[in-house]
Amino acid sequence: MSSGIYLAIVLCPLAAALLAGMAGRLIGRAGAHSVTIAAVGASFAMSLMVLREQLDPAAVPLNQEIYTWLVTDGVRMQVGFLVDRLTALMMTVVTFVSLMVHIYTIGYMHDDPGYQRFFSHISLFTFAMLMLVMSNNFMQLYFGWEAVGLVSYLLIGFWYKRPTAIFANLKAFLVNRVGDFGLLLGIATLLAYTGSLDYQEVFAQAASLQGQQMEIFPGSPWSVATIACLGLFVGAMAKSAQMPLHVWLPDSMEGPTPISALIHAATMVTAGVFLLARMSPLFELSQTALSVVLVVGATTALLTGFIGIVQNDIKRVVAYSTLSQLGYMTAALGASAYAAGIFHLMTHAFFKALLFLAAGSVIVAMHHEQDIRKMGGLRRYMPVTYWTSLMGSLALIGFPGFSGFFSKDALIEAVGLSELPFAGFAYYCLMAGVLVTAVYSFRMFFLVFHGKERMDEETRHHLHESPWVITVPLVLLAIPSVAIGWLAIEPLLFGSYFDGAIVVNEDHNVLAELGREFHGSGQFVLHGMLGWPVLLSMFGVGLAWYAYLRNPAFPENVRRRLASVHALLVNKYYLDDLNDKVIARGARGLGSLFWKIGDALLIDGAMVNGSARTLGWIAGYMRRGQTGYLYHYAFAMIVSLAALLAWIIFRGS
Repeated sequence: MSSGIYLAIVLCPLAAALLAGMAGRLIGRAGAHSVTIAAVGASFAMSLMVLREQLDPAAVPLNQEIYTWLVTDGVRMQVGFLVDRLTALMMTVVTFVSLMVHIYTIGYMHDDPGYQRFFSHISLFTFAMLMLVMSNNFMQLYFGWEAVGLVSYLLIGFWYKRPTAIFANLKAFLVNRVGDFGLLLGIATLLAYTGSLDYQEVFAQAASLQGQQMEIFPGSPWSVATIACLGLFVGAMAKSAQMPLHVWLPDSMEGPTPISALIHAATMVTAGVFLLARMSPLFELSQTALSVVLVVGATTALLTGFIGIVQNDIKRVVAYSTLSQLGYMTAALGASAYAAGIFHLMTHAFFKALLFLAAGSVIVAMHHEQDIRKMGGLRRYMPVTYWTSLMGSLALIGFPGFSGFFSKDALIEAVGLSELPFAGFAYYCLMAGVLVTAVYSFRMFFLVFHGKERMDEETRHHLHESPWVITVPLVLLAIPSVAIGWLAIEPLLFGSYFDGAIVVNEDHNVLAELGREFHGSGQFVLHGMLGWPVLLSMFGVGLAWYAYLRNPAFPENVRRRLASVHALLVNKYYLDDLNDKVIARGARGLGSLFWKIGDALLIDGAMVNGSARTLGWIAGYMRRGQTGYLYHYAFAMIVSLAALLAWIIFRGS
């Protein structure tokens, strides 16, 4: 396949974004959505062609330089594409979900005055993500990484007249800068020790990195591979919202629902997961880095799931669900089950986009009410949204036969087989997270669609199903949410699909061990129905049914008895308070100290104003001798001449 196809996949969304953004008034609202949908649709069609080509057993990955920007000291900074099966899968998922979001946006943003601007931004977002996943070098990766962050800043704060939206996009921007600094340090370490930014050249020298050491602190040598991988992981932690750099993601719900789906499903938050999978040749060299990834992912999966149970905003429940599922993916990567992590990324993209868009459908029907305590009984008013939400929820909790079941069950089993340090801790965290996921998922589902109607009479009178531009994407996303696991589990996890794209040491190959027990998708489902993950998820659904439909007083009784735990969860483990009152206030205090001592006292006080005051003091004393009287000057001359003669006489003697 020619390089022109790959360029077209990337440039179509960029061209459409520029056209909709710069000529939005000329082409109008219909023109803006038509051109961006056509461009992303074309990219999706071409991505399918690329995926089909890569599925051919004889296919060879493309690694091609497109444009050289700069060569300095032998280091080439270029634009290029690495398209293998991992890339092709990501391209297809990104463009498909983006296409669904574009179509959905026509209905959701219909009355918004920033209609054309929004389509321009989401198309630009798609371009940035494609540049990231298709890159063959760290410079282009970093460009796509920062571009995704920049456009997300614009989209989270799209409703810029809301103070909460501006606070949220600034928070997202600042937290991601912390991660980006770590990513930059990781890239700089690799450049310093390999002399290249090209993936292929860096991976070829990967083994030598393991034997090299560097001292961050005197007398404490570290493996270069470990330092580089930890730096890369800090970048992934912020972008993929791993604790404690996860705090920006729930607040990003201030943006319109379509961008919530785009950020949380297949694009921005999965960039970190993709990065770790792409860097598998490096991470396999460091058991320390893998263990850190494993523990952080498992901890995030469990602790953020708990917060989801106490949320009442429909979008924030789904947002904390995203955090938890990203933790599952990250834990899989830490256990060297990279294929399982990417498989869950793919299935999660479909059912999480479905849940976000279904939440948006409910919000539109409820006149932009987002509190699930003010909903209830929507099943009979919104049948399409109801059934698609049910499919997304079942996929999320890993109900047997749905896509989430295949990816999550395999992922948990793979972590359980790992022999890395803290793998046991991670396994039990993920297992407990299954129960938590089922509780918060069906708490939301039951409160929204079942039980008594709790909305006001005016809202009830206008309740109806959303228009087709909203429901069609729901149906199209529901199909892979149900079926994709049956087709994909064998080639992705136990076949040769990722051969060459992902590298796993034999000592870490937990999926190979798991594959010995795999005897087809049907047998996998039957075996899983007797496993703990399914039993825990079913118990969680039953608990949610009892607590929120059968005995509504039960949650309040639990809240009273566990008031301190409830306060801890409602306040999100007080991490926002820590950031605001300790880190942010401490940074401002440190800056104020440097200003008062360094700028005001030393620079302004001593150097600038101090030198001026000293000269003024000297001039003041000297001015006293300038009286204007002749006899004063004559006396000064006589005294000076006498002093000079005395000096000459004594010097001569």
